[in-house]
Amino acid sequence: MSLRNRKILIGLTGGIACYKVPNLVRLLVKDGAEVRVVMTESATRFITPLTLETVSGHPVAVEMFPPQEFVAVRHIELANWPDLTVIAPATANFLGKAASGISDDLLSTIMCAATGPVLMAPAMNPNMWHNRTTQRNFKYLVEELGWQTVGPFEGETAEGVVGVGRMAEPEELFEAVKKSLRRKPPQKKKS
Repeated sequence: MSLRNRKILIGLTGGIACYKVPNLVRLLVKDGAEVRVVMTESATRFITPLTLETVSGHPVAVEMFPPQEFVAVRHIELANWPDLTVIAPATANFLGKAASGISDDLLSTIMCAATGPVLMAPAMNPNMWHNRTTQRNFKYLVEELGWQTVGPFEGETAEGVVGVGRMAEPEELFEAVKKSLRRKPPQKKKS
């Protein structure tokens, strides 16, 4: 299955696994997808927007209210635009915000308004992953909101700890995106 003409929004949150995302974007674009990228301010500490602009061919959105730019409904436009939203890496902080409906930056505001399918790639220290609150948030996003997930996987994390918390590799994420776009979206539970 080719991704030609498929629209994919990539959201990066603040984790060291951000370094893997340019390769994912490159694979998606090479397969014909149109890719837009949104980064949290924390994500820009790990990788620059310029890198992702270069591989996606589009401006990267970071700020909720950038100076000298009309942005009144940008978060709604970006929420409605994609065929699939991919959050990679999905940090413990992001999982908590998404599960609680906190909308305090551009990415979390987009996700609060998003109605399409979401694929997340959790990545964090194993202790953070096994934290009961993180597990509760993850379970809610998967079971109640119907978000799909790839990983996290067991392996060595950036700080040299071995355990579950490593983000999927770009090729694994690419295959998960293709699989996700073949699926019929799950019906969201009404609250």
